[in-house]
Amino acid sequence: MSDRSCVPAGEVAVEEEACMLEESEAAGAVEAPLVDAARAGTDTALFPIAEKFLSVNGEGLAAGCPAAFIRFQGCNLHCAWCDTQWATTPVEPGASSVSWESAEALTEWVQQAGVTAVTLTGGEPLLQPELPRLVTLLLAQEEPHALRVEIETNGAVALDELASVRRHAAEQGLPGTLVFTLDCKLPGAGAAAARAMIPENYDLLQPSDAVKFVVASEEDLDQARAVVEHCDLTERCAVLVSPVWDAISPAAVVDYLLEHQLVQWRLSLQLHKIIWPGVDKGV
Repeated sequence: MSDRSCVPAGEVAVEEEACMLEESEAAGAVEAPLVDAARAGTDTALFPIAEKFLSVNGEGLAAGCPAAFIRFQGCNLHCAWCDTQWATTPVEPGASSVSWESAEALTEWVQQAGVTAVTLTGGEPLLQPELPRLVTLLLAQEEPHALRVEIETNGAVALDELASVRRHAAEQGLPGTLVFTLDCKLPGAGAAAARAMIPENYDLLQPSDAVKFVVASEEDLDQARAVVEHCDLTERCAVLVSPVWDAISPAAVVDYLLEHQLVQWRLSLQLHKIIWPGVDKGV
């Protein structure tokens, strides 16, 4: 049985009888139509990788758990408080400023890392047209561990294609689990970013997912509360609130949660900034 100690409560593993699929010729993966289609894709489609590294999840529902991180280059938003601005600029194919890697190479790297979790982040990972294929290959891995695959997305790209991948992966008994951490941009991120949110994405969320509000002020907290109430988010998924570093104190956020009895919300601090202060890459 695979080690699931770092899978948050509520992410239920696929039942054993749903996993009774033949082993594939590729080590550590299962056979299913979804996987067959992914393997049939071309490995000449390369991802622009800003960085990849091993660390612990700094925030979200799996905070503190060891994970492999893949950060894609390029984003469609420019948030005022973004702490990875260097990864937001789109690049032309073949640009030497990033590494270019195939879905197969990335999957092999994660497998060799021996972790139980992988976080796909950016930039904005959903801008990568081959992302469903990469996610499918990751979900198919069962050796040395089945994987918790987390996609961190900015909320301004439609989630439906990856939600479909998750649904089909569960139906076909793939051993991994796919979860979404969906940002909801607030006024503190900039008016353009706040306007770019796609509310329809919330309809695709499950209890194992999270919506994250990065807040820089009490105005942001007020707006987050309005969105949560209007979209009934606490009935859909986890709600995380993360203070912008040096803009609003964690204590002020806690005071707000208590004052407004937001007992289903969770404070989410950026552990990597506490563990490695002043380090922007590789953590």
